[in-house]
Amino acid sequence: MRFISETSFDGVREQLFTLGEIPGVLWTPEDSVGTRPLVLMGHGGGQHKQAPGILARARRFVTECGFAVVAVDVPAHGDRPKVEEYDRIVTENQARVEAGEELAQLMADFQALVARRTVPEWREVLDAVQQLDHVGAGPVGYWGVSLGCGLGIPFVAAEPRVRAAVLGLGGVLGQAEAAARIAVPVEFLVQWDDERVPRDQSLALFDALASTEKTLHANPGKHGEIPGFELESTLRFFARHLG
Repeated sequence: MRFISETSFDGVREQLFTLGEIPGVLWTPEDSVGTRPLVLMGHGGGQHKQAPGILARARRFVTECGFAVVAVDVPAHGDRPKVEEYDRIVTENQARVEAGEELAQLMADFQALVARRTVPEWREVLDAVQQLDHVGAGPVGYWGVSLGCGLGIPFVAAEPRVRAAVLGLGGVLGQAEAAARIAVPVEFLVQWDDERVPRDQSLALFDALASTEKTLHANPGKHGEIPGFELESTLRFFARHLG
């Protein structure tokens, strides 16, 4: 793990790093020492590790909860090189949707492909970050919606260090088996008028989660219109389960 820059602003230290070919960012309280909870955040499709939504949530987790937060660029996003295979599939999928095929199934198949590479990368990132003196091997949470949900479901299912997860804006196609292996507390977000993920598929994914403690947060609006008050709920959720 190699740090390439460090800045501090309003009590938050931001460290950009690379881990092999993975570019990432770590946020911690300024001058922090000792073990603390860590939240790994998965960005949405077409976004990156420092997207505005990621950054806003990360800063709140740090300043109000004292957590560490890490985010990395998913393959073919942010500072990572394009993947020829992914570009080809995206182009083909656009043509297939225009020809009348359902977007949801095509999205599910593509996310499953990306997850096969992303899940082991994220586990490697956890290994490296938890070795740092100002993070340590404390409890881990996961936050991710849309693409972050599509990749987050198999990640949370595979990673025993995750104790709580916020997921949403995702559907059940291709995810039921992994969801059935998730038993940690989950807060699940649904946009009632989502134009990308059919409502019944989002509700089916929520049902598929094996967690005995899970809450469904359904709000009016389209895919990218999560209301701001959901951040307050997320803060309370992680504070309760990560400590």
